[in-house]
Amino acid sequence: MSSSQKRAIEKYRSRLSKRGLARFEVLGRKADQDLIRTLARLLADGDAEAARLRAAVQQNISGQPAKKGGILAALRRSPLVGADVDFSRSKEGGRKVEI
Repeated sequence: MSSSQKRAIEKYRSRLSKRGLARFEVLGRKADQDLIRTLARLLADGDAEAARLRAAVQQNISGQPAKKGGILAALRRSPLVGADVDFSRSKEGGRKVEI
């Protein structure tokens, strides 16, 4: 490998590490190749979807049941908490229907 190729590879890997990414090799079945590449691409994004996917995969691999209270925690994070919004429905009678 020439020195220019080595420099290019070093610069590429340096740019990856600045973004918080690392290059690594994985052994697996040929049938799973596209799945693993897609999973790696989604996890590399680092957005909320990546965090959700990472948590789901970790939970599935660990074999532990999901933590209880997830819905309650999501409701507590809602922007409507403390907004004093009235969600009560009016108690009106229905319309008359002729059968």
